[in-house]
Amino acid sequence: MADTRTIKNFATNVFDDRAMLERLPKQIYKKLKSAIEEGNRLEEDVAEVVATAMKEWAISRGATYYTHWFHPRTELTAEKHSSFLSIDTKKGIPLETFSGEDLIQSEPDASSLPSGGMRSTFEARGYTAWDPSSPAFVIPSEKGGTLCIPSVFISNDGTPLDMKTPLLKALTAVENRALKILKIFGNRNVKWVKVTMGPEQEFFLVDAEKSLKRPDILFCGRTLMGVLPPKGQQMEDHYFGSIHPRALSFMEDVAEMMGSLGMVVKTRHNEVAPCQFEFAPQFSEANLAVDQNQILMEQMRRLARQHGLRLLLHEKPFPSINGSGKHMNFSLVDSEGRNLLKPPTNQRKSLQFLTLLSSLLIGVAKYGGLLRASVATPGNMHRLGGNEAPPAIISVYLGDVLTQIMTQIEKGLPDEMPSKGLLDIGLSRLPTIRKENTDRNRTAPLAFTGDKFEFRAPGASQSPAGPLTMILAVWAWGMDQLLGKIESRLGSTDIADAALDAIRWAIVESKNIRFEGNCYSPEWVIEAKRRGLPIAETTYDALRLYLEPEHMELLSSLGIMTEKEIASLFETKIEQYNKTLEIEMTVMESMVWEGVLPAISKQICLEGNALKAIEHLNTNLQEWQEQLGSICEIKNNLLKSIQMLSNIRVKAQEMSSDEQSEFLTNEALPFMEGIRGMCDAAEKTIASEYWPYPRYRELLTLD
Repeated sequence: MADTRTIKNFATNVFDDRAMLERLPKQIYKKLKSAIEEGNRLEEDVAEVVATAMKEWAISRGATYYTHWFHPRTELTAEKHSSFLSIDTKKGIPLETFSGEDLIQSEPDASSLPSGGMRSTFEARGYTAWDPSSPAFVIPSEKGGTLCIPSVFISNDGTPLDMKTPLLKALTAVENRALKILKIFGNRNVKWVKVTMGPEQEFFLVDAEKSLKRPDILFCGRTLMGVLPPKGQQMEDHYFGSIHPRALSFMEDVAEMMGSLGMVVKTRHNEVAPCQFEFAPQFSEANLAVDQNQILMEQMRRLARQHGLRLLLHEKPFPSINGSGKHMNFSLVDSEGRNLLKPPTNQRKSLQFLTLLSSLLIGVAKYGGLLRASVATPGNMHRLGGNEAPPAIISVYLGDVLTQIMTQIEKGLPDEMPSKGLLDIGLSRLPTIRKENTDRNRTAPLAFTGDKFEFRAPGASQSPAGPLTMILAVWAWGMDQLLGKIESRLGSTDIADAALDAIRWAIVESKNIRFEGNCYSPEWVIEAKRRGLPIAETTYDALRLYLEPEHMELLSSLGIMTEKEIASLFETKIEQYNKTLEIEMTVMESMVWEGVLPAISKQICLEGNALKAIEHLNTNLQEWQEQLGSICEIKNNLLKSIQMLSNIRVKAQEMSSDEQSEFLTNEALPFMEGIRGMCDAAEKTIASEYWPYPRYRELLTLD
């Protein structure tokens, strides 16, 4: 029954190809498909017909409002709802209206959305424009629903203010170059190449009622204090274990909702940490995959509330156990349905595969700092570098088989090669690779996993758009380099020799970022410094990599972002970082003053009264007195420290945005860790009846 219902309801809330075929005249459908596939401008008369059909379809799905749904730089989505209902002023009768102009463009008040200094508060005008390459969809509600029209978001002068516009430009850059590579290798029938992506989504679920008693969870999405329970993840029994009924019921509802919105939740399972879980979708075109992940996160929040749960997408809500990432699996597919990163056995296709692979390697080797900057968020700083999260140093893992192949290609292809399953690159001296021979290295930020790459560094709360844009930018540059070298040789040699020489060059030039060992080891940090790789441990240091002149030149030369837009992105991210730390400092201060210090005082009174009650027994009371003294010392140190933290926060407010980031990183963060240690020490000594907040042992269980 469940499977039948899922299939029957699949994509029923999406104005997809099936819905368009049913509701659009044949010629209009062809013109719309042409606009989607070839990027042609949609004529006004076509837009009118599409708008009418879309409105009727949406109303049939219960929608009463519509919105241009877009991705500002908040990592969330934004929407301003407009009603289909209007009044005919002459006849005074209600009408349901939605024109072609309404479909193509809207004008939301944009003054309060982050712009990184691109506009002043009084310059409120902004425009959203329909992105027809991602289908419209209806989000149902208890009393109707809303038609959501995926859109880009630009300012009055045309400057992008969103995350989708750079992504679309980056997708075009890679797809056009990849198609050119395929044509050079003789793929005359291929019409297009698309980037595909499937982002795995990790998350925590905690009881909503308990979370309401934790100001840090409510306002910061993570805990600012707390002692780990006696049993955390050390028994390794939660990973792939039986899913708790409350979590399973939530996951079933999410899968059903996302199915109606055209996304297949392919896998669901317990993750390593207690109360941590994961969804993994089926691959789809990258732009659609990004939109679907944004929808997924929003629906997870909504459905968690209905189940009496709170969804935590913070990268590190609990210290010393696994954090949550968003592992982005990506590849390329052509119009013939072939995965271009799947190692082939055909001779020419093998060289093509290695050309595409080497293009990414050389791009990461040259501009890996952009990948590090793209995953720099306030929360990800606490996650990267431990508990199965990759470190902050960008490197690529290829596995033993591909590494051996590249080593031999670099040496000039001798007659004898390792006997383990290898890759046929079109020469009889190289046998065939079997993708299952590729192991997985969970410490590597970027890894080849058999027929795709996996970028493990993005944080769980991030939009995939930012990291994917930077991956595609460096890949496009790498494709340019190999294309240039191959094309320059085609007049004097054949494609195989030209490609092999270009691949050999890329192998040599990318050695600095290829690493097969343990990325957690101290030796790797030393080695990475020797190789000249960018090492940015903090979010502030990583964000500054956006401003490197060569990074700005790359993005602007590819037409993905102008230097002005890059500077704006940096300012936006820095502002978000500063505000996040300010909120966390304020919440920590209030939790200490309102909860921890009063609890310590109650414990001191309890211990003091107990000590006084037995003084007449003439026993050795030294241990009792020392215990009481240690509790008093914790309180004294907390009083001093929390006041100093307040001074740091006030002092930071007088600084410029850039100065504030550096100051808070160097001063506030270490200080907050110290205060956290004192609060945790207090929690270990305070009676349960006095401790003001639910403890980890209560939070990390759904029973």
